[in-house]
Amino acid sequence: MKILTHRAQTKALSLAGKEDRCHPVRVPTLILCKQIASLHFLQVESLTTWPRTDLDDFLGRGGWLWNLINLKEQRDPFSLVADELSTLANRLRSMVVSEVPKLASAAEYFFKMGVEGNRYQPTVLLLMATALNVPKTSRPPDAAANTLSTELRSRQQSIAEITEMIHVASLLHDDVLDDADTRRGIGSLNFMMGNKLALLAGDFLLSRAFVALASLKNIEVVSLLGKVVEHLVTGETMQMTTSSDQRSSMKFYMQKTYYKTASLISSSCKAIALLAGQTAEVSILVYDYGKNLGLAFQLIDDVLDFTGTSTSLGKGSLSNIRHGIVTAPILFAMEEYPELRAIVDKGFEDSANLDLALEYLGKSRGIERTMELATMHANLASAAIDSFPENEDEDVQRSRRALVELTHIVITRTK
Repeated sequence: MKILTHRAQTKALSLAGKEDRCHPVRVPTLILCKQIASLHFLQVESLTTWPRTDLDDFLGRGGWLWNLINLKEQRDPFSLVADELSTLANRLRSMVVSEVPKLASAAEYFFKMGVEGNRYQPTVLLLMATALNVPKTSRPPDAAANTLSTELRSRQQSIAEITEMIHVASLLHDDVLDDADTRRGIGSLNFMMGNKLALLAGDFLLSRAFVALASLKNIEVVSLLGKVVEHLVTGETMQMTTSSDQRSSMKFYMQKTYYKTASLISSSCKAIALLAGQTAEVSILVYDYGKNLGLAFQLIDDVLDFTGTSTSLGKGSLSNIRHGIVTAPILFAMEEYPELRAIVDKGFEDSANLDLALEYLGKSRGIERTMELATMHANLASAAIDSFPENEDEDVQRSRRALVELTHIVITRTK
């Protein structure tokens, strides 16, 4: 037992979210340290191996727990690029200004502060840009090298901005096609301003994205991201015009999912590598990371459509199945209960059919198998990062760890 100093106890209780109740008391040092670490989700092999040390040393700068917490903060993907994300958000708002006020208001609808969304894709791309940095040489960099590095980073930031504009444009178009009334926890643009303006705003964002893309003057990158828009249209068309056999096919579903969700992030990741002058082998690894991360993200979205709430998801839960869109959980349930297909083929305009389909889903392993498939793709994404060429640079290593951490975040998220 040890009497903690007020300073040490303030720091300990502050970490535990109890800073307003700090006063010197007797507490077992080891137990308190365990509690603090567990509150921060720190991973340790076994609590029995923890060093018994004075709490001041344990918590102080450079101490064991300090280092662990610092490592966790370094691995937080969003905090690593927080400043760049803020700059990117401001630039996006300035890029969608129009001389027509109504169009400008519509185009910036999902770029306003508070409704920017989770910003997964810009985070991935900014981290990837750092993760692919070439090793630093031992000699001091000259001014020309610094200028080239800054210019490359600016071009890679442009890819993040372009990707976000294409992504938001696709959401605006999807909401019109799906007759959605909510998005990101607020009224969808089509619900608030009408379908015509929502479609025009999406077209406007695409035009601004491709003006920015052309300014990069890289034909391979322009072609790569141009193909993405084709994929988005193809995927949406596949979803709208499915036959009974296609609607019941996992292969068809995964191809459509790639077109609608994974193509953009995988191609944008590859664009980051191309701008950096990476080899074809590295470009393929980068592409594989984005593809598998995108597939994992959508699979979890499909799970959350059944298990989440409209509040947590920012849209109505069961939105896919209510629109007759069959996703992985139902497809897996159909494998266990073939009679479910007849119910799916009837559609879900009749609430009794919807209730029956949910009943079959509930007694199947549809949700679990979708989670397992998402985890498999997340692991493939992580493996791609592990296969990157060795690089001992601290910033590069930190960004690579964060990219791996993102694969865990994607499959454990609840919204």
